[in-house]
Parts: sequence; C-alpha cells; structure tokens
Amino acid sequence: MLQQIVSHTPLYVWFILAFLISRGMAASADRDVTMRNLVIIPAVMLVLSWLDINNKFGFDGLVAAGWGIGALIGAGLVWRNFDSGSISYSAASGAIRLRGSWLPLALMMAIFCTKYAVAVLLAVLPAARENSLFVVAVCIVFGMFNGAFLGRLACQMAVCQRAIGTVRA
Repeated sequence: MLQQIVSHTPLYVWFILAFLISRGMAASADRDVTMRNLVIIPAVMLVLSWLDINNKFGFDGLVAAGWGIGALIGAGLVWRNFDSGSISYSAASGAIRLRGSWLPLALMMAIFCTKYAVAVLLAVLPAARENSLFVVAVCIVFGMFNGAFLGRLACQMAVCQRAIGTVRA
C-alpha cells in the first residue's frame, strides 16, 4: 500500500518537499536577511495552509475556529519560549542577523508530513471530511504550525523594533 501511495503522489509534491528541505537547511546556518525576507516563509506557509484547508474542508465555522485556536496556541508557545539572542539588527546596514536554527526545517517537515498524511487519509477515506472531530483536529494542528511561524516572526519583529527604537533614542 505504501508503494501505491508514493507512486500516486503528484510529481510537484516532491519538488515542494525539495524546496522546503533546501529552505530549512539554509535556515540552519547563521545568515543576514532583510525584513522582507524574514516575512516570506511564514507568509508562504500561511497561504498554503489556508488554501489547503479551504480546498479540503472549506474555511468557515468550526474550521476557522479550530485553525484560529491552534494558531493562538502555536504563537503563544513560541512567544513564551523565544530566544531573543537568536536575532540582532544592524541599523547601519539594515540587515537582520539570524542565528541558525533547525526549528524552521522541523516545522516545515511537520507541516509537509501532516498535509501529506491528511491528503492520503482523505483519498482512502473520503468520508473523513464529514467527521467534525477529525476536521477540527486537523485544523487545530495546521493552526498550531502556522502560529509557530507567525509567533516566531512576531518575536523577531519585536526584537528588531526594540533595536531600531534604541538606535533612534
């Protein structure tokens, strides 16, 4: 059955996996980024999540509430545990220095694997779309992943804003 699942996976899915792995590997090394580049991955993951949820379940009622609750939980966990020493801002160059982290790769792989597993499950058991508990659970999990990205971005932006405020004062 595993061979059937893999062989029926569209080719573009493997390209997405390769892209996510390359971005995650890049995030594992210290690097300088612009504010715009800091936003790209969280924004892409957010849009992909919303599109996927909408295509699978629609995006209203319990679905939106589940995603929102999950996003708040994920953002809150990251906000609470964020290491502000992992980022610094250079006012002279306008560059943001990020310490390498494996967290983005782990999050992207978790999202990919969850999306893949849900897609396979819905292909094998299409009636699962009608199971409210399943739908809400999936949406909470996707929300938590997105919340983690958004929470990390919010923490990074807060550190940058404090640094900019310190330079101006």
